[in-house]
Amino acid sequence: MSRLMHVASGPYAPPVPVRELTAVSADGARLHVEVHGADGAPAVVLSHGWSCSTAFWAAQIRDLAADHRVIAYDQRGHGRSPANPVCSADALADDLEAVLAATLAPGEKAVLAGHSMGGMTLMAAAGRDRFREHAGAVLLCSTGSSRLVAESLVVPMRAGRPRTWLTRKVLGSKAPLGPVTPVARRILKYATMGPGSAPGMVEACARIVHACPRKVRYAWSHVLDTLDLDHRVRELSVPAAVVVGTADRMTPVVHARALVAALPHCVGSTELPGLGHMTPVEAPALIATRIRELVSTYIGSPRIQQKEGA
Repeated sequence: MSRLMHVASGPYAPPVPVRELTAVSADGARLHVEVHGADGAPAVVLSHGWSCSTAFWAAQIRDLAADHRVIAYDQRGHGRSPANPVCSADALADDLEAVLAATLAPGEKAVLAGHSMGGMTLMAAAGRDRFREHAGAVLLCSTGSSRLVAESLVVPMRAGRPRTWLTRKVLGSKAPLGPVTPVARRILKYATMGPGSAPGMVEACARIVHACPRKVRYAWSHVLDTLDLDHRVRELSVPAAVVVGTADRMTPVVHARALVAALPHCVGSTELPGLGHMTPVEAPALIATRIRELVSTYIGSPRIQQKEGA
C-alpha cells in the first residue's frame, strides 16, 4: 500500500511484536495476529474498530506488554488481514473465536477489550462457547449495540428521519478518503475526536483510517447501519466495564448508558469529559489502566489461574 498505514514515530507508532501469526476463521478468512510481551504473562486481547487496525492500540500495547501478553489482530479486510466478501456480526464473532483458539491455551482466561466495532465484536460473540471459555472480563470502549446511525451526532441536525438519512449517506459513502491533508485532519477530528485532541493524536488516527481500503470501509458501513446486538448484550455475563467520551459523535453517551443498564455484570462505567470516539488514542493511559484493573481483579497471575483451575 502506498499510503503510510500509521505514524512512524512517537507514542502512537506501533511497537514490533514478539511474533506474528495467521488465524483462520470459520469461512476461511485469514486474520493477521500480533503477540506482544512474554509467554506466561496474563493475557489481553485487543479488537479494533471500523476502518482501523492493530496500530490503533499502539499506546496500550506499549504500556501493557511490559507485564502482559498482548494479542492484537486486524479485523477482516482491515490492516494486514485480506478482504473477504462476507461482512456480518456473525463473521466478527467467528473471527474473534479463531484468534482466541490460535493464541490462548485451552481454558486460559484473558481480558478482552474492544473499541467501537471491536466492542460490537465482543457482544456478537457473547454466547459463543469459545468466548465463554476464554473471556475473564471485557472492556467496551466507545461502542453501542444498535441504532448506530439513528443516534449518531456526526450530522449537526435535530434527531429524526432527515438526520438519519443524511448520516447514512455520509458514513456509507463510497468516496475515497484520499491523502491525509490539513482539511482531512479537520474533518476526521470533528467526526471522531474531542475538540481538545492534540495534533499527534489526530495524525495517528488519520493515518490509520485513511489506510483502510474504500471497499472495506463501505462494506462494513452497511453492517453497522443495520446492526442489532441488544439481545447479545444480555448474554454478555462476564464482568464488563464501559468507557465513553462525552463528546463522542459516532457512538454518543446514550449508547454507553444503555449498555450499562443492559449488561448482566457491569463493573464500572467511565464517561470522559470532552473526549470523542477515539478513546484509546485520546486517553491512552486511562484505557491501559482500566485493562490492568480488570486483569488484576478477574484474571490475576498465571500462577493464580493454575491454582484455581487445579
